[in-house]
Amino acid sequence: MHCRLASPADAPRLVEIYAPYVANTAITFATVPLTENDFLHKMQGPYPFLVCEENGTVQGYAYAAAFREKEAYRWGVELTIYLAPEAQGKGAGTRLMDKLLALLRLQGYQTAYSCITLPNPGSIALHKKLGFEQIGLFAKSGYKLGQWRDVVWLALPLGKYEASPREPIPLSQLDQAQIMAILDC
Repeated sequence: MHCRLASPADAPRLVEIYAPYVANTAITFATVPLTENDFLHKMQGPYPFLVCEENGTVQGYAYAAAFREKEAYRWGVELTIYLAPEAQGKGAGTRLMDKLLALLRLQGYQTAYSCITLPNPGSIALHKKLGFEQIGLFAKSGYKLGQWRDVVWLALPLGKYEASPREPIPLSQLDQAQIMAILDC
C-alpha cells in the first residue's frame, strides 16, 4: 500500500468509502453523506489529507482539521480516518496515521485529538497502538440508529509544549522534499 496526498480525482472514491459508514453505522454521527465538493473543500485547507491506495485504488483516507475555532486552539488538530472494508486489518490505518502524524509534527502542531463513537474496537486499538490516550468520555452524546451513543476523546502529544511555540506551518508552505520523504515517494 502506498500513501500520498489526496487529489481532486480521489473525491468520488472518498464518497464511496464514507457513505456506508453514514448509512449503516454510528461510527460517524453524520446522517447525510459528504459530497465530492465536501471532500474537495477539506483538501484545500492548511492540513494534510492523505489517501492510501493499493493497485491504483484508494483503500482509505485520513486527514486533519482544526480542533476548535478559537485562536488559542490553533496548535491542536482533530483527526479523521476511514477505510474501505477490504482494507481493514491490513495495516492501511496504521500507515495512514503514521504519515499523517509525521506531517503534523513537521508543521508544528502540538496535540492530535480523535473522537470515536463507542463501540469501535478497531479504531480504539489503532489509536492506542499509536500512543493516543483517553482524555474524556461524553456519555450519550449522540442518537443514531435507534440508540444513544457514547463518544470517547483521545489525545496524542505531538510537540514539546514550549513556552513560545512557533506558528503551525500550512501544508502548502512545507518543503516538498520533506513531504515526499515522509510519504516515501
